[in-house]
Amino acid sequence: MDDISRRALIGAASAGTALAFAGRAGAQAPTPAARPLFGPAPGVAQLSRNENPYGPSPKAIEAMAAAAPKGSYYADVAADRLAAMIAERHGVSPAQVVIGSGSTEILSAIALAWKDKGAILCPGLFWDTTVLYAARKGATVKRVPLKPDMSVDLDGMLAAIGPDVGMIHLCNPNNPTAILIDGDALRAFIARVPPHIPVLIDEAYSELTTRPDHASVTASLKAHPNLIVARTFSKIYGMAGLRIGYALASEANAELMGSYLMSFGGNTAGLAAAIASYDDTAFTTFSKARILEARGMILDAVAKAGLTAAPSETNFVFVKVADANAVQRAMAARNILIRGAYGEWNQWSRVSTGRIEDVKRYCEALPQVAGA
Repeated sequence: MDDISRRALIGAASAGTALAFAGRAGAQAPTPAARPLFGPAPGVAQLSRNENPYGPSPKAIEAMAAAAPKGSYYADVAADRLAAMIAERHGVSPAQVVIGSGSTEILSAIALAWKDKGAILCPGLFWDTTVLYAARKGATVKRVPLKPDMSVDLDGMLAAIGPDVGMIHLCNPNNPTAILIDGDALRAFIARVPPHIPVLIDEAYSELTTRPDHASVTASLKAHPNLIVARTFSKIYGMAGLRIGYALASEANAELMGSYLMSFGGNTAGLAAAIASYDDTAFTTFSKARILEARGMILDAVAKAGLTAAPSETNFVFVKVADANAVQRAMAARNILIRGAYGEWNQWSRVSTGRIEDVKRYCEALPQVAGA
């Protein structure tokens, strides 16, 4: 095993993310006192939450350790430093970068800022936590069904734009389907949206795509002032529990978003890790390689089990099965955690990549539970 592999494995063991184990049908949940504070219980293959267990990077862990004694101080200077780094990479001003407690806080702030400006137009199935949050706060949500192949219907969304629409929200690659909207097609779509309507693209998995620069629309920010792009350190950087996300937007939209954030200044550990990780290409290269290896294993197992899956450009795979909830229960009985059905899409089962050894357990179990 190479040096980065050893160090990343050690790092993953020392800094994981929280596990909500209780309530998984067919699995014996440990008592609260026995449950680990971070990460899965021993013997549990956690493949349900799109986490990257190979992070944070060794540099991030070192930076967190160095910053820990300064945890008594507000971290706004570090937030400014990270915003400047992000701005430099994307060719925008620091005033166009919004740092939040994970991209969830930013997306929720956007939901609050625009909820009274018209309906949020979105696909029938995507990562809609913040859209549902907006709906609970009084927003109207307008959904466009996916195509039969489970891809986002851009033409259908264009046709659905009317005077009632105040924002468009997409996730690319999409979650939970894992399907990428082609970058050129998405740029053409954005160009056809009336310029007064903000277009929010959640690019949480952008770094995991085959051609990240082609897939991302960040380069279109200058041409489209109402374009907003959200990113996160939770995925390729392996920092889901450290809660650092960011958005790129016009200065006016960034200022508006910032006024709706629920936290102040960021957290010391997360910001230290993000600053140390952002240019750590050795780790992100390693991280992506492990994710692609695991994804390939899953796709091979799906084919061998006589099943099909949506084309994935993420760290998870959307597998077509007879009954997603039944497969989830059968896997949970083997201490393998995956997702169940998403609403009416009860024949689609989402499995995350996770550790190679855990993915192997899923692959070995899949032929046995595929007909569940």
